[in-house]
Amino acid sequence: MIEIAGVYEIAVKVADLERSAAFYCDVLGLGVGLRDDSRRWLFLRAGGAAGMVVLQEDRGSWPQQHFAFTVTADALERAAAELQGRGIVVDGPMTHDWIPARSLYFADPDGHDVELLAPGTAP
Repeated sequence: MIEIAGVYEIAVKVADLERSAAFYCDVLGLGVGLRDDSRRWLFLRAGGAAGMVVLQEDRGSWPQQHFAFTVTADALERAAAELQGRGIVVDGPMTHDWIPARSLYFADPDGHDVELLAPGTAP
């Protein structure tokens, strides 16, 4: 059996690269790693060198996806207020006893279900 140590990169289809780049960089604070204008891809660092999100512009149709970013418990509480202050509808924070963790859910500009998850924060 292969021993997976974690997830390093995810690719997310977006309709408008500039709009999504503004959301992921300005709202979520991800840093730009590499911009590939020939393919209309933007590699964003999520948590420094811990992993990346690749925004891939695609004007076609595709299903919405779900993915989660790890945050601290304090960051989760601050994020709820900040996102709501920006007019973004949030669901949570809510507790997941089985993980254990607390999570906050919201949509990106393309309707992808984004989660912020603070592990180890459930009773």
